Amino acid sequence: MAETTKIYYSLRETEQETGVPVSTLRYWEKQFDELNPRKDGHGNRYYTHEEQELIKRIKYIRDELHITRIEAIRRELRNNAKHSDERQSALDILLRVKEELCEIRKMIK
Repeated sequence: MAETTKIYYSLRETEQETGVPVSTLRYWEKQFDELNPRKDGHGNRYYTHEEQELIKRIKYIRDELHITRIEAIRRELRNNAKHSDERQSALDILLRVKEELCEIRKMIK
C-alpha cells in the first residue's frame, strides 16, 4: 500500500517536526511573509511541508549561523537560499546519522 502524504500539518505537528516552539512559530508568521499557514474557521493553523522546510531554514540561520535579527534573517533567506538549503540538508543528514549511531550503540550495549 502506498504511503499517504499529508498536505497540511497542525501547529503542534509543525512544532514537533521543526523543534520550534508554538510561540515562536506565531511570531515568525508576523515577521516572514513567506510563512502564511492556512487557518480554519476556528483559527487553527495548518502548515504545508514547504512551510515546515522554511521554518527549519529560518531556525538553521538563527541557531547555526547565529544571525538573530529578523531583517538579517530575511536578507540571508533572499541572498543565500540555495547555500542555506545545502547546509541545512547536510545538517539534517548529520543529525540522522548521529541518531542512527546512538541506536546502534544502544544495541551493542
